[in-house]
Amino acid sequence: MKNALIQLNIAVVLWGFTGVLGRAISLDAPVLVWYRMLMTAVFVAVIITYRKQWVPVERKDVGQLAIVGCLMGLHWAAFYGAIKFANISIALVCLSTASVFTSLLDPFVNKGKHDIKEVLLGSLAIAGVYLIYRFQEFYGMGIACGVTAAILSSVFTVLNKKIAHKYPSRTMVFYEMSTGWVFISALIPLVFFYRPQTRFWPASGDMSLAGMVHNDWLWLVIMSLCCTVWAQSLSLNSLKKLTSFTVTLSVNLEPIYGILLAFVFYNENTEIIFNKGTTNLNWGFLIGMGLILLSVALQMLRLLKPRFAAAGYIKEKGGID
Repeated sequence: MKNALIQLNIAVVLWGFTGVLGRAISLDAPVLVWYRMLMTAVFVAVIITYRKQWVPVERKDVGQLAIVGCLMGLHWAAFYGAIKFANISIALVCLSTASVFTSLLDPFVNKGKHDIKEVLLGSLAIAGVYLIYRFQEFYGMGIACGVTAAILSSVFTVLNKKIAHKYPSRTMVFYEMSTGWVFISALIPLVFFYRPQTRFWPASGDMSLAGMVHNDWLWLVIMSLCCTVWAQSLSLNSLKKLTSFTVTLSVNLEPIYGILLAFVFYNENTEIIFNKGTTNLNWGFLIGMGLILLSVALQMLRLLKPRFAAAGYIKEKGGID
């Protein structure tokens, strides 16, 4: 039990670390996602081949996995766009609303009924996002990207839920990463058409303002191998021995870990908690973040009730963030 808990928390920290790596990598968001999806697909294919774990997938399910892969690619592009336009903390706070959006979207896909309490929780989260935008207007594009990333995350989580029980997680990840990479590849020419200054080749050797070396190749490998493939393996191993309560509680700490890491590596606490150039607290951001985290916490408590709890939480999530 103790080792499983340690494994799960390491996985959650690794997921939270993707925000720091996203800011450290100097590539624009779509190009960053292109490399991450390609590398992840290759790493997963090597692991599956080495362990002889290839599983045939039905044609109809390949289509659904392809849709999820495309949505995941757009989700990552929006998430890293939020980091580039704003910062890690704002991107993660917006992304933390994904669980609330999931609870609102799930009844549409799985033919259930909406719960008025979930609608109210969704309204609470949206109010929090509005307050952050209202008092951080210079981060408007970043906030818009962050909310978009949260909505896309909720959509592909709900879609993944329908077939998560049919195939091993690594098989799903390979198909989703591969099809998502093909989709992003088709969009890349548009990026270069509208932004000719976009750089495709990763940089290496430059020093960033935060003191981190801009070795994009190194950060991309760490992001794909450690924060995606390894984190997924750790989470799946821990799931075998932990309760749904422990798993859900730990995974919902991901934004907190990510924000703390952003404070450590980039001193983002001085960017968002205080108004720029002053020592005055940014109450709009703090209240907005509080409302969002409150909505997530209340939704988490609801999901942890026996009739809501799901042992496959990590598997539905796909171990990807």
